[in-house]
Formats: sequence, structure tokens, C-alpha cells
Amino acid sequence: MFSMNSSKMIFMFILIISTLISISSNSWFGCWIGLEINLLSFIPLISNSNNLLSTEASLKYFLTQSIASINFLFSLLLKMILLKNFEMNFFLMIMINSSMLMKMGSAPFHFWFPNITEGLNWLNNFILMTWQKITPMIILSYYFNKNFIISIIIINVIIGALGGLNQTSLRKLMAFSSINNLGWMLFSIMIAENLWLFYLMTYSFMISIMCFFFHILNMFYINQLFLNNLTPLIKINLLINFLSLGGLPPFIGFFPKWIIINFLIINQMYFLTFIMIMMSLIVLFFYIRIIYSIFMFNYLKIKWFKIFIKNNNFLFINILSFFSIMGMIISTLFFF
Repeated sequence: MFSMNSSKMIFMFILIISTLISISSNSWFGCWIGLEINLLSFIPLISNSNNLLSTEASLKYFLTQSIASINFLFSLLLKMILLKNFEMNFFLMIMINSSMLMKMGSAPFHFWFPNITEGLNWLNNFILMTWQKITPMIILSYYFNKNFIISIIIINVIIGALGGLNQTSLRKLMAFSSINNLGWMLFSIMIAENLWLFYLMTYSFMISIMCFFFHILNMFYINQLFLNNLTPLIKINLLINFLSLGGLPPFIGFFPKWIIINFLIINQMYFLTFIMIMMSLIVLFFYIRIIYSIFMFNYLKIKWFKIFIKNNNFLFINILSFFSIMGMIISTLFFF
């Protein structure tokens, strides 16, 4: 999908191993070691000496992740010292939860996340928005305060929806979309780890299509989508994948959200259901606004400029888009 040299492949392998170390560790210290290896393997992947934005992004990422790691380690040491002091347990739980939320780029600790995505290419953005969330979320599931996480979920879906309204950069748009989906993902891990795994796989599938699409089209800003002379088939593929990412039925992106909404209604959590659905509608609004611009705007001055895509790449996107369309049929068969 993306071209990578041998050194990048080695760091990618270390990145995968570090995640496995953290999620398979039976001690907090082992989890912390895995997180540190993960940090030190991801920075060489995102840094590029020829690009100042990538260098700045790697420095920002290192600083924020280091602060979160120090906070996590400090919380663990306090927990060991104050093991019998039950009054401090709530405070330590919030500290550990906050450090993990900061590591995954969750609101209200999200301020670094959109800025860093702006300095990365689409492959690194894909890793940051999917793989880098696995370890902190698994660690968070071990030890969390339910009321605190529910408040974080509400903040995530609201900031993820409202933050994307005024964006012109596709990378920042995907970042705020990731923050919104993170709210749903946090609720799914509170229900069951299998549901979280299914949500993560579905979201990774959808975001991989978008990142691959923008990579082969070499697009980073919204105006490029309607200024460039795209073929009708590319526009239809973009329509399908944007709506699937927004969670609109009958696309595959709606399926995991449907399960979570069912759980919320069964447990009579109507206020949370209302907020999550309304914020998803706002996300769909700015996706539909982009799609409307792609289909309706027509620039005669640049008709000489054509975009050529290799047939195998385009066939791959068509197959993935077909799976997005088939999502509702698959989900209906699953339920009935």
C-alpha cells in the first residue's frame, strides 16, 4: 500500500512488539515499559529530516507522550506507597485514566492530536489514529472510573463533532473524526472487549480506505477534492466511504454504532444516546458538505489537468467500497 524502506520496517516491527508487550504484561511496570518502547519506535517513523513539519510533529509527540508516561509512572509509585489508603484510590484512578487518555489523544487532552496529524503523511496518520490507541485503551480497561469515563465520552463526541466543522485540512478533519469515534470506542470497551475489538477493526478498515485514497490522490486539503478533475467513479467511492465513516446506514460504519445504541437504550441511558446520535449527525453534516462540493462544483479552467490512478489501486478501492456498501446486509443477517 505505502512504500517503506528497511529501517522503517524494523521500527514498525518494534512498534507491533511493544504493543504486544504492554497488553500481555501482568504488571503495571511491564505496561509502562511497553509504552516507552512504543514511543521510541514511533518517533523514527514520523520524523523526516527533509520535512520541518514532520520534525516538529515528532518533537511535539515526544513531549506530550513523555508527560503522559511520567504522570502514569508517578501514579503507579503513589499507588504502591499509598496502597492501604482507600481515600486516595479515586484520585490515583483519575490520574492513571487521564495519562492513558492523553496518550491516545482523547478530549479534553486532545490539543496535541490535530496539530501532530497536520505534520504527518497518510501512513503515519493511519498508525496514529488506529494502532497507537490500542495499548492505552487496553490499559484503561484494567482500571477505570465509570462516571469519569462517561463524562470523557460525552466530551469526546462533542469536541470531535464541533471541532471538525471549521476545518479545511483533511488531516485535521480525520483527526477530529477520530476523536469523535474514540468516544464510541471508549463506551464499547466499557461494555465488552469483543465489541471494542470489533469497533476498532471496523474503524481501522474505514480509515485505511480514506488514508489510502488520499495517499494515491496526493490530497491534503478539502479544496483539492473539488478543484481537481476527479472522475465520477472516484467521486462515488468518496461518497460511499465518507458516509460509512460517518456511521450512516446502510454502510458498514453504522453496524458497531447500532450495537452500542441498542445497549444504551436497553440500559435506559437516553441522555447519553441523544448526545451521541446528535453529534454523529453533525459529523455527517460536514462529510455531506464536502461530498456536495465534490459533486456540484465545476472548474473549467483546470479541465486540462487529469488525475491518473493505476488500475490495480483503483480496483482495490472499488473492492473495499463494495464491502462498505454490503455492511447493512451483513449486519442484518447477523441480527436476524
